[in-house]
Amino acid sequence: MSLENASPELQLAVDLIYLLECNEIAPETALAALEIVKKDYQDKLKNAESPAMINYLG
Repeated sequence: MSLENASPELQLAVDLIYLLECNEIAPETALAALEIVKKDYQDKLKNAESPAMINYLG
């Protein structure tokens, strides 16, 4: 299977691995950073699923 036909998430994963390896990022650092990224994106999903907040002050 060529990367061109792979799913977007697999393509992104390959790009991220390449970026981390080219910059010689230590595995512990990469994993810690990915946990931060994961939490950030999970929060974004939660906020996108929540009903819009009404601003009663403005």
